[in-house]
Amino acid sequence: MGQDPDDMFGDENYPAYTIGQAAEMLGTTQDFLRRLDEAKLINPHRSTGGHRRYSRYQLRLAARAREMVDEGLALEAACRIIILEDQLEEALRQNRDQQHGTRRGD
Repeated sequence: MGQDPDDMFGDENYPAYTIGQAAEMLGTTQDFLRRLDEAKLINPHRSTGGHRRYSRYQLRLAARAREMVDEGLALEAACRIIILEDQLEEALRQNRDQQHGTRRGD
């Protein structure tokens, strides 16, 4: 049996949006989203028919890339910056989690 729809759409990583929906929501082109995939910023889920499906998390990354490109940054540079920011945020989160775990164990 499948997931409850409320659980799926509440999950920011659930691939709920088609490339057309994503492009419309972001005010960009489908080609721009394909280029983000090529630049390895986002890796959309593929449906059984091979169509790209995007999550809300991926749309946030794409929106950030669009802002940076609109400000004049090259697409590849924007993607690299966003990837590094994302990695830093994850490392800081893991560090906080470790520190909280260590304090509880003292």
